[in-house]
Amino acid sequence: MEKDTIYNLFDKLQDKFDFEEPDNGHQNRFLKKLEASKGVVSVKKQSFNWWKPLSIAASAVILLSLGFGMFSSSQSVDKQVAEISSEVSQTQFYFASLIEEQVKELENESTPETKKIIEDTMVQLQKLEANYQLLERDLLNGGNSKLILSAMITNFQTRIDLLQDVLSQVENIKKLNNYHDENFTI
Repeated sequence: MEKDTIYNLFDKLQDKFDFEEPDNGHQNRFLKKLEASKGVVSVKKQSFNWWKPLSIAASAVILLSLGFGMFSSSQSVDKQVAEISSEVSQTQFYFASLIEEQVKELENESTPETKKIIEDTMVQLQKLEANYQLLERDLLNGGNSKLILSAMITNFQTRIDLLQDVLSQVENIKKLNNYHDENFTI
């Protein structure tokens, strides 16, 4: 029965609904009348939307924490390896400095004729470095330390041998170019 009375009410009021928009300034006039009658403080018309700046700040915090986490974990790997074996860190320092010297020497020898072989060597060195980092993680995860330490040293020796081979090839290329230049007559 209640449904019938509601339907009846809407049927009676069907043509009497007001669909017109109020005049400009209606809200302001209403608020002034309300203030005057009750002494109420006016309500701010616009409110600041805080969700956008908060979402930007939250994104920045997340990115910074991820970056910091990655940076601190890379330092802690070296520290953890040094804690496992101080000889490893000393050996790593020695081999790394030797490899760095040879890489600089190789880069100084770069010419258009040797550019491709030097680029290929750098790619191989990056692969060997990635392999070395995997070995470090395995060592930290508690693998067979003697076997992993041996593999780490072999990795360094492989890099040094690679650099020495490439340096000798670069020298041969330079000698071959000099030989061709000497035999070339104008």
